Order: sequence, then C-alpha cells, then structure tokens
Amino acid sequence: MDYLPEAKSARLLAIYARLLSGEGLNRVALAGEYGVAVRSIQRDIESLRCFLAEQRLPQDVVYDRRERAYKLVNSVPRGLSNSEILAVCKILLESRSMRRDEMMPILDKLIDCCVPEESKRAVTELIANEKHHYVEPHHGKHILDGLWEIGQAVKHRQVMEITYERMKEPRLVSRRVQPVGLMFSEYYFYLTAFLEDRTDFENPDDLFPTIYRLDRIKSFQVLNEHFVVPYRGRFEEGEFRKRVQFMYGGKLQTVKFVYTGPSIESVLDRLPTAEILEEHDGAYTVQAEVFGKGIEMWLRSQGDYIEGEG
Repeated sequence: MDYLPEAKSARLLAIYARLLSGEGLNRVALAGEYGVAVRSIQRDIESLRCFLAEQRLPQDVVYDRRERAYKLVNSVPRGLSNSEILAVCKILLESRSMRRDEMMPILDKLIDCCVPEESKRAVTELIANEKHHYVEPHHGKHILDGLWEIGQAVKHRQVMEITYERMKEPRLVSRRVQPVGLMFSEYYFYLTAFLEDRTDFENPDDLFPTIYRLDRIKSFQVLNEHFVVPYRGRFEEGEFRKRVQFMYGGKLQTVKFVYTGPSIESVLDRLPTAEILEEHDGAYTVQAEVFGKGIEMWLRSQGDYIEGEG
C-alpha cells in the first residue's frame, strides 16, 4: 500500500477496527464524523479491500443494501452451506432419536445460526412437512438431560452408578460401571461401559463392554472415582463402532457367509469390517468381524440372499 498521510492512516485503522468489531458503517455518516468528503470514505473502503486482497486475508468489505452499510465478512464461509444444513436437518428428523420438544428446538437453532438470512425461509419450508409429521420414539424419555454429564464421565474416566431397566425382564438393576463411550444407532443413544462386578455373568473374564440404552437408564450418579484402561487393552470407540452394528451384547466373532442379493454395497455399508473374499456369478463370499449376537438376526432377515452363515 502506498504511503498515507497520518490523518488518513489513523482514519483507515479506525474504520478497520470498527468493521472488525462487527459494526456496519454508512459512508455518509462516516464522512460527517471525520469531516471529509463521501468520496474520501469510498477511497478508504477501496484501500481496505486492496489491502485485504494483497495480504490474502480471508476477509472482504461488502455493502449491505438493506442496512445501507459496509460490513466485514469472512470470504471463506465458516457456516454450513444450504445443502449441508438441509442434509443435517433431514438426518436428524429421520433418526427419530428424541422427543418432539427436544428435536424441534435443535432444528430451529441450526437454521437460525447456520443458514443465511435470505435462505432461511426456503430451508424451513423444505423440512416443514417432516417436522409436522415427526414421530417421537415410543420410550417418550428425555435424552438430552444428563447426556453431557455422561459424556464428561466418559472423557474423565469416572466410575458411574446406574439404575437400569432390563429389556428381557422389565425390572430395575443397579450397576457400577466404567463408562468408555457414547454411541447412536437406529433411533437410540447408547452408553458402552465395563461392569465392575462380573460375578453374575456367564464369562466373568469377558473383556468386552456392555451396552446400555440411555432411555432405559432410570437414574445415574457420576462418582469421584477414576478408573484406568490399560493401553494394551484400551477401548477404542471408533474401532468398536465398526464392529457393533446391532447394539446387542456378546463376544467378538468372525462371520462368513455367501450373499446373492441385489446390492453388495448395502452389505458392506451395514458391516464396515466386511471384506469380499470371492465373487462368482453374482455370489459374494463375505467375511466380517462383529460384536454380539445381533448379527444372527440380521443374517436371518436377509432370507434366501444369505447362504452358509456362521
């Protein structure tokens, strides 16, 4: 930038500082404030634009016609695009993971915070029908209450005491657990945790975590007791998530089957650890590593498309 007289330099710096603070600046008002011609303020704006471009700063000075004011904006958008926010809203609605009084405020806040003003009405209209016909999960429980607190217990490796309603026999049981992960799958949030007392279990030496549906946790308390997961046997949430697709407890196992259905891609997407060992005339021999017994029900649900399950 060329050398500038001291008064103009001070004025430019002041204008830039005000723009940085989020203020909208009207050039006529600025001209009166600084006692210069409107044309001088226009040149100041152009000088700022040139400076930002020369320095390759991710900013630009733009004119807002509605407010009749210049504003500083990020030339690299930080928010979500219209397509991105629409996709997020659709995924949330399809998840049916929360009560209406929890889901709708989240959607409204997403649109309010992330969508440009001129697009808010269009995005709102695109999801209005699904919002109107939204079906809550049948458990009817609030999910967001306590979710952050449980997440912090996972992060800080704090022991929890939970009261849990069992699924097979509807009765409450108390457990001391070591929480290691929060997960979501097909309508429900889950807590994965290691039991401290395994004496009532078939295999007390089982090193795999137990899975608890969050809506079935009737009460919990985070204790001021910490636990340590040895590095060699530490729980890795991402790796576990690839192997537990059906949220049923059980051991780690390897299954092998032949798939003859119309979409091998759907199988590979359903089982992230799946590998195609062989393909012959549309018959795929697939092997996958999975946790739990849920895989057995899924294999049976595929009917004649699955052969040689095991």
